[in-house]
Amino acid sequence: MSEILRLEGIAASPGIIIGPAFKLRREEWIIRKQKISEAEIPMQIQLFEEALIKTRHEILDLQKRISEDMGKDSAQIFEAHLLVLEDRMLIEEVISRLKTENLTVAYIFQEVLKKYIAVFSRIEDDYLRERVSDINDVGKRILRHLLGKEGRGNLLANLEKRVILVAHDLSPSETAIMHKENICGFVTDVGGKTSHTAIMAKSIEIPAVVGLRQATEMIKNDDLLIVDGSLGLVIVNPDEAMLNSYHQEEDKLKGITQKFSLVKDLPALTPDNYKVTILANIELPEEIPSVKLHGAEGIGLYRTEYFYMNRKDLPSEEEQFVAYSSVAESFSPHPVTIRTLDLGGDKFISQLEIPREMTSFLGWRAIRFCLARPDIFKVQLRAILRASVFGQLRLMYPMISGIGELEQANKILEDCKNELNAEDIPFNKDIKVGTMIELPSAALTADLLARKSDFFSIGTNDLIQYSLAVDRANEKVAYLYEPTHPAVLRMIKNVIEAGHDNNIEVAMCGEMAGDEIMILILLGMGLDVFSVPSLAIPQIKYIIRSVTMEEARQIAHQALTLSTGKEVELYSQNRLRELLK
Repeated sequence: MSEILRLEGIAASPGIIIGPAFKLRREEWIIRKQKISEAEIPMQIQLFEEALIKTRHEILDLQKRISEDMGKDSAQIFEAHLLVLEDRMLIEEVISRLKTENLTVAYIFQEVLKKYIAVFSRIEDDYLRERVSDINDVGKRILRHLLGKEGRGNLLANLEKRVILVAHDLSPSETAIMHKENICGFVTDVGGKTSHTAIMAKSIEIPAVVGLRQATEMIKNDDLLIVDGSLGLVIVNPDEAMLNSYHQEEDKLKGITQKFSLVKDLPALTPDNYKVTILANIELPEEIPSVKLHGAEGIGLYRTEYFYMNRKDLPSEEEQFVAYSSVAESFSPHPVTIRTLDLGGDKFISQLEIPREMTSFLGWRAIRFCLARPDIFKVQLRAILRASVFGQLRLMYPMISGIGELEQANKILEDCKNELNAEDIPFNKDIKVGTMIELPSAALTADLLARKSDFFSIGTNDLIQYSLAVDRANEKVAYLYEPTHPAVLRMIKNVIEAGHDNNIEVAMCGEMAGDEIMILILLGMGLDVFSVPSLAIPQIKYIIRSVTMEEARQIAHQALTLSTGKEVELYSQNRLRELLK
């Protein structure tokens, strides 16, 4: 019997699947360094241009098919591929080197591609580093046309049985066709949570684990695999006991998922008719199909910094306007809440010259950066205001520490409104402007901030780490990061009460809002809006529809009397279990 292996990677798409492995060969070609004559250069340039045109047609055709099969929002992922294809720096470098080095265009293009991939691979930011897969995908398509090779897509299309794909890497386009083929899950050596491949896996809802490093070396064709996309775990050649355990877990998950799916399109309404709103958090427009599929009533957090980070220069007002108006229009008449730029902390972009301070989470970031750089801030605010006529667009400021910063931000916003009025450009003059409550200082002065805000959104990830002095990225103190800590609960209660006393809505967009053991407590405290990852929406609706508001209030009241986070967690788990029997 084969040895049992446990491989741990990154959870990219949740769910459990059991099946045989199918290893996908790596696309690698040996392209020799071959000299050409001066007379052959025009022919080589023509060959390169034809490869670019063929690749463009190929991507556009794929984009069209994905749009028809999965919706136009899923197809937007290939806009990044088209941008790579139209990169003038890359194209001009290939043609320039072709003329000066007198080598075949296939060899030169391969060398330029390697250089681009190496540069992106060294970038510290996860999101930008994971754009390597887009560059690689487009580059290999161009190389195939230059060399007259066939791609791996045909191989995937002709699979005769259900398999779990094992590959060094998968391109987004390869992932996109999986929903129609015999592929029930995949594992890869490389990749991360924010790669386009991971996003596509979530969109077609197949379990996936990435970043396993040596999966292709340690897994053989037809090995039996258990892929746990929720834990980021792959078990190779499990024994009977493991199989039975996971089969039971798989059946249980299917049953639970089916139960939750029955309510995903229903309102989050308690049995005694208390209604709350469930919105989704997104980082990229590609997530919109999944958001709609899982029953979101709009977007509670659209993180815009990723739009800035996926490029070499700053996005223009027009580019941002197109992006924001597209998302607003796709959800109209439901709300879309845009968080203004939140760079700094763990998110940097080189052209902004943000210093990497030793205490970066406490440094020049978010609203502090925007107020210091109104030139950048105003471009974004103008784009948001212009997009506001295309739907129910709202904006909110991150990391507000007190009333002074809120007033400064609103002053810049008013300047932008006056400019647009003078230019006769339409915008929603009554656009809602909210404050994110992420700092203890904001939570403790919520009564003051509420008078100047249209709504609150509690960002619990930062609120917890600042309140408990815990860097959530530091594994040595990770155990101290405790959402159920009494201090955290009391601050949240204070924010909700301050908001309601001033007749404004209070939302929560941090991870706590999607944590099943916190839902009853937050509901009982009176939270108006839960903004969560789209996959969590059906479960939250199910829980809310299973408890009366009176029961939730009693649970919240009891939780607030407990002395430790562990006591709160245990109490909430037990009450949840009792109510959902």
